Amino acid sequence: MNVVDSSGWLEYFSDGPNADFFATPIRKTDTLIVPTICLYEVFKRVLMLLGEEQALNALGVMSAGIVVDLDRKIAIDAATLSIELKLAMADSLILATAQTHSATLWTQDAHFKEIEGVRYIEKR
Repeated sequence: MNVVDSSGWLEYFSDGPNADFFATPIRKTDTLIVPTICLYEVFKRVLMLLGEEQALNALGVMSAGIVVDLDRKIAIDAATLSIELKLAMADSLILATAQTHSATLWTQDAHFKEIEGVRYIEKR
């Protein structure tokens, strides 16, 4: 199972230098976990930059994966991770979702770099 964090989704949609790195897990929708916080973050950013039509298109692509709602376990695990690793709320929710589903987290956010179960690529 795989989780792509919001920065990875945005890199993929903008066809940035690391887009190919994220294309691998994104295209395997049967093993792609999509935390609802990623839907929020990506929809908001694309809406601000490109408008509603592009934001809805992005949401459609993301929804091809297995969308996972925030539940009690993920919320509690995320709070603990946030304290232990000094992560922001969204990042801790994404990591907790990945860990709950024994998924690899794909990212270009440096604060995830040394965490077990993370596939990291440096942002170019």
